[in-house]
Amino acid sequence: MASDTISVELAAHPLRGELIAPGDKSVSHRVAILGGLASGVTRVRNFLCSADCLNTLRAMQQLGAVVSSSAPAANFSITGVGMCPSAPADSIDCGNSGTGMRLLAGALSALPFSSRLTGDGSLSRRPMRRVIAPLEQMGACIRACGEKEGCAPLEIVGRSLRPIHYSLPMASAQVKSAILLAGLFADGETCVEQPAVTRDHTERLLRHFGVPCEESADRLSVAVRGRASLQAHDIDVPSDFSSAAFWVVAASVVPGSELTLRGVGLNPTRTALLRVLRRMGAQIELSNERGECEPTGDVTVRYAPQLHGTDLRPEEIPNLIDEVPILAVAAACAEGETNIRHADELRVKESDRISSVAANLQAMGVAVQEYDDGMTITGGSPLVGATLDSFTDHRIAMSFLVAGLRATGKTTLLRCANIDTSYPGFEGHLRQLIQ
Repeated sequence: MASDTISVELAAHPLRGELIAPGDKSVSHRVAILGGLASGVTRVRNFLCSADCLNTLRAMQQLGAVVSSSAPAANFSITGVGMCPSAPADSIDCGNSGTGMRLLAGALSALPFSSRLTGDGSLSRRPMRRVIAPLEQMGACIRACGEKEGCAPLEIVGRSLRPIHYSLPMASAQVKSAILLAGLFADGETCVEQPAVTRDHTERLLRHFGVPCEESADRLSVAVRGRASLQAHDIDVPSDFSSAAFWVVAASVVPGSELTLRGVGLNPTRTALLRVLRRMGAQIELSNERGECEPTGDVTVRYAPQLHGTDLRPEEIPNLIDEVPILAVAAACAEGETNIRHADELRVKESDRISSVAANLQAMGVAVQEYDDGMTITGGSPLVGATLDSFTDHRIAMSFLVAGLRATGKTTLLRCANIDTSYPGFEGHLRQLIQ
């Protein structure tokens, strides 16, 4: 379990060797749900045993799926309910996971019983109207009864749903996935149009479990036909690209480093960060690329002595939204300005990641101009160690521990326990690299 307070100092030596990041968080959530709904036994390897993903797995057990006694180990089997879940006896606790809550809301809306989705304080402040609205158009009955309007807990009265053709007002893989999951139970074709291509893990996994999922040539439209039957199919979960991203940036900014990350998920809807870092001058090589359902490969990163700032393009934002905090650290170590705009979604993550990143960078001596939808970072000045708040946000904590490897003096991150929601073992990997 991650410590609540973690300190690092300027890396005294290069980061060298190999690492295997834990299983992909987005894929693990979806494997738990689809494997739990499928007919038959799915053997899962390299599942992410983080608090978030284990909550989703437990949710499927509450709905009748049977998980082998080896869980919560990374390798286990799950016997699905054949698209006929049973009513949960108690509320379903999604913990800190917006992905778990939004995807489960899609499936639960179509089932013939009532259910209640709860979460921790952070999740209970995050917006759920964006997923409730299209599900209501399908005929769902969902009440957001949190203290903050439109927020969890969600009370769901399941009922028969009708298919819809829905245009997302903003690019969101979670909302898209919730609609597609609800569409599995509706009579007819459910189609989602998106303003930009978003993570396609749900589409890939639906096909993996035997459900046709049609995409337009430009991949901006995706459709499923209801009354579908999911069939169990074994799955290897790749290492999480978003977790590997911390080490990609660390090796890029710590002098003399050369680090290889094995078996990383290289889904092209997730790897925009690599393209941006290469544009900034990062030295990144891919090798041993493979994979059936999800492409994977090895990522080797070498220290880049002359990183330079860049402007993020609007179309790049949806597929690197989780990596913006660690990209901001790279920008602080680069010469010149990096402009990040059209990223207002960051305001409603586990913390307000725009203000969290800006505050911590400024505390380390970096010039940052904050906007409603992003920030401008002027890099190139030495970073100064400081005591920083992680705002109980796992990605803020990990990003600024990496920043501490380039800062003079000690950098201490407070309230780090939530690192375990996405990267159990991060602190051990950090110590392995810096000792």
